[in-house]
Amino acid sequence: MKLTSRKFDALIIGAGGGGLRAALQLAQGDASVAVVSKVFPTRSHTVAAQGGVNAALANVTEDNWHWHMFDTIKGSDYLGDQDAIEYMCRAASRVVYELEHSGVPFSRLESGKIYQRAFGGQSRNFGGEQATRTCAAADRTGHAILHSLYQQNIRAKTHFFDEYFAIDLIIDKQGYVLGAVVMEIESGEILVIEAKATLIATGGAGQIYRTTTNALINTGDGMAMALRANIPLQDMEFFQFHPTGIAGKGMLITEGVRGEGGYLVNADNERFMERYAPKAKDLASRDVVSRAISIEVREGRGCGPEKDHVMLKIDHLGSEVIKKRLPGIRDTSMTFLKIDPILNPIPVYPTAHYTMGGIPTNRYGQVVIPVRDTPEEAVPGLYAAGECACVSVHGANRLGGNSLLDILVFGRAAANHIIQFLAETRYHRPLEESCVEQALQRVARWDKKGSGESVNQIKDELKRVMEAHCGVFRVDDVLREGVKKVEALAIRLQDAVIKDHSKIFNTARIEAMELENLMDIAKATVVSAQARTESRGAHSRIDFTERDDKHWLKHSLYFIDGHLDYKPVRTKPITVESFPPKARIY
Repeated sequence: MKLTSRKFDALIIGAGGGGLRAALQLAQGDASVAVVSKVFPTRSHTVAAQGGVNAALANVTEDNWHWHMFDTIKGSDYLGDQDAIEYMCRAASRVVYELEHSGVPFSRLESGKIYQRAFGGQSRNFGGEQATRTCAAADRTGHAILHSLYQQNIRAKTHFFDEYFAIDLIIDKQGYVLGAVVMEIESGEILVIEAKATLIATGGAGQIYRTTTNALINTGDGMAMALRANIPLQDMEFFQFHPTGIAGKGMLITEGVRGEGGYLVNADNERFMERYAPKAKDLASRDVVSRAISIEVREGRGCGPEKDHVMLKIDHLGSEVIKKRLPGIRDTSMTFLKIDPILNPIPVYPTAHYTMGGIPTNRYGQVVIPVRDTPEEAVPGLYAAGECACVSVHGANRLGGNSLLDILVFGRAAANHIIQFLAETRYHRPLEESCVEQALQRVARWDKKGSGESVNQIKDELKRVMEAHCGVFRVDDVLREGVKKVEALAIRLQDAVIKDHSKIFNTARIEAMELENLMDIAKATVVSAQARTESRGAHSRIDFTERDDKHWLKHSLYFIDGHLDYKPVRTKPITVESFPPKARIY
């Protein structure tokens, strides 16, 4: 089979904030860059980030990066790697100013400085008073950043392959990553993109759950490609449920609403967060707030006819503040609920939001395969950044405002390392036909016709299984049943077929390959969750309610054959003293 091939210095899979920040750095460094995206770049999921990006600019209150570092480590429930966290927090201010100079229209204070708002889990003086650290462009910060980065990439002549689906990585017999096999969604034509360095920046996998803030494109494609390349996934049991999704629908209501002064109430009109986090209240860490809402509903204090949600009040802020600082949230509430939050509260409930685990990397963005009792080995030519990667700066729980920071800091860091790698790698390695066989087999598998189950039927069942068996609260027998059900669905998927081989066939074929990816990610998530017998951050076990630092202060590693391994948390920062684990109280 004769395949069309293109060659570039660097290939970036994914056109969200991480991919575009890396592409811009590379293009400005005179590298030839290809960006593959299965949607038009400005539709990437970064566009949905609302609240802001954290940086200790001290524009509103006193602040410094060291306090930010402490909050991030505490928020991670001490599972985050402290060297990577220090690197991120120290780089934050520079990254935000670079965005400002690239044209991101941040909201402004009267002084003209970048506006910053309060966010959950943020403090001054290592756990003292509430910090005001999150730089915002109203409640459309991700939208502003993504559009600015895309425009800068157009200016830098980055080459975009829009509406192409990445099928698999190309790896030679020596273990070098040589690029990827991709498919044009419209035509179904296969293209081989050869590259000296490849960066995976494909985002998260929220579509493993039925109710989620994630777009339909968030199917864990990059993570599944890494798994098929025998690279383990790290910390997949830690999946963040955002406390304030629109009840029953899942659309995100940013934490910035509470940062502006909004608060949660139950059916008794009680500000119940005062019981769960007496000091931080509604601005406690996300896992704390999500569990509190779930407990209120479970114990019968939920709102509405079904008592299945709580209410988020912002009417006391006044119409001027809401229209200026939260215009997108007001639009969302009025569009999907017919509720104007200037007048009435918004019904909310925790919804699947963010993948804290992912492809293991170091702070330079290199994908690393941990080998027990020996130094980590970098996969030559392969990098990852953003939600698909696990540096790990989020550990067991991500702080709001750190996700945009993560993709920008480590997209930039990966690009800087790739520039060094390209300087040492003048020529493309030879590509043998056998290197692309796995990708071609993935495509051919869905050409067959038959009478098996439909892809959509299995996908719907997978989402329901994950929601029922691996949600906000977890327990051993339910998790074990979830593992069995996901494994059974994976077997059924092998015999599934595409029902409609008409003109929409290419779209259906891609949806089938996305489901294969989701199945691998779902299994990694539920298997890792069942094995971790403690409660830490977003992983809350009813049968093991305490954090167990003696046995579980370590990262999980899930391999494609289903077995687990572990590696230690990096507790030594780069230049400062480490923060030892202690009780996590807000």
